[in-house]
Amino acid sequence: MSQSMGQDVVSACSPLPLGEGPGVREPADASPDSAALCPPLPLGEGLGVRASGVRAHEAEPSFLDRWRELEWDHVGMSIRAKTARDVELALANPRRGLDDFMALISPAAEPFLPQMAELAERLTRQRFGNTVGFYVPLYLSNLCANDCSYCGFSMSNRLKRKTLNAEEIERECLALKARGFDSVLLVTGEHETKVGMAYFRQHLPQIRRHFSTLAMEVQPLSQAEYAELKTLGLDAVMVYQETYHAPAYARHHLRGNKQDIEWRLATPDRLGRAGIDKIGLGALIGLSPDWRADSYFVAEHLSWLERHHWQSRYSLSFPRLRPCTGGLQPEVTMTDRQLVQLICAWRLLSPTLDLSLSTRESPAFRNGALRLGITQMSAESRTQPGGYAEGDKEELEQFAIHDDRSLGEVAAAVRQAGLQPVFKDWEPFLGR
Repeated sequence: MSQSMGQDVVSACSPLPLGEGPGVREPADASPDSAALCPPLPLGEGLGVRASGVRAHEAEPSFLDRWRELEWDHVGMSIRAKTARDVELALANPRRGLDDFMALISPAAEPFLPQMAELAERLTRQRFGNTVGFYVPLYLSNLCANDCSYCGFSMSNRLKRKTLNAEEIERECLALKARGFDSVLLVTGEHETKVGMAYFRQHLPQIRRHFSTLAMEVQPLSQAEYAELKTLGLDAVMVYQETYHAPAYARHHLRGNKQDIEWRLATPDRLGRAGIDKIGLGALIGLSPDWRADSYFVAEHLSWLERHHWQSRYSLSFPRLRPCTGGLQPEVTMTDRQLVQLICAWRLLSPTLDLSLSTRESPAFRNGALRLGITQMSAESRTQPGGYAEGDKEELEQFAIHDDRSLGEVAAAVRQAGLQPVFKDWEPFLGR
């Protein structure tokens, strides 16, 4: 840990069984049929159903079942009710569960931040060694058919729209390879007709030839579509819920398929059933009025997935709302110290979880938080299509980044912290 962060700080887990976590709504019927109180919605009756009427809500078990049991206000009150004694018990527990996580993200845990940071760093080094993996987002398109209050790509925003063709994608890939990147995250707006499966089928093999690891952050797809993309070289999918608070979700998603909170919530289950190697979760801090409750819901989601789709690996991000076209102000402000607390709490809950820190955060914060649990970082990010080879202007971007250092500068900071930057961590003969 850097001296500055140290001054600011002082300066595998067993999840609870279903129905036993704090913040669970009391069932109206204790009979075995009580689960039928929340059946999947019939075809065509959910928010954001496609115009063709072909989307049905999940028939197979998914996190929706657990999400419907949880009461947002009860979760928030349970977190705020945690005491110093609860935090001490959580720190002493060698196998932390969801109740421990609740204590570690509570206001009562703030005085324990030095102990949390020390333990988080020790667990990270034990599991991941002195390494930090690097990846880079590659924005393929800013076309979007959704209207979301917090995103520069929102369909209601007036900005220049662009979708990269094969020649432009090739230039972007070569520019990233020349910088030293070998792991790429493909990002698009959510536009199923112009940037959907036909586009992905055409361009994923081309991109895969350049990079050893290929991840995506695009609109939610079906299980069959994810399985097909896996055959084209897809390794990981990031599908951030934005917020688990239904009223806030409805408030910030105004038009388009993304209005359907249930379809999005069930996406990681479809990824798990499709056999995707790594699944990324997270909530956008600032969309809901309670970042602690949102973070607990993420933990519940991870707990569900690890039980039902244990073959997949998981990663977590904790992005804070950044300025974008539209000028949305966050409903709650998370301080740097609180973000450090959240990072440490995640590491103490899951010593094997990949934790990712993007260029949304400042250089000073990223340097200071490096050793506390972070295992993946982006660098030199451009959030507009054509941003690496073409140098397109900021009028195309999704949001404003905070850390605009070059890859070399960020890698140097990692080495200065006593860690090793990693750009590729496998070879084909190892069975990948």
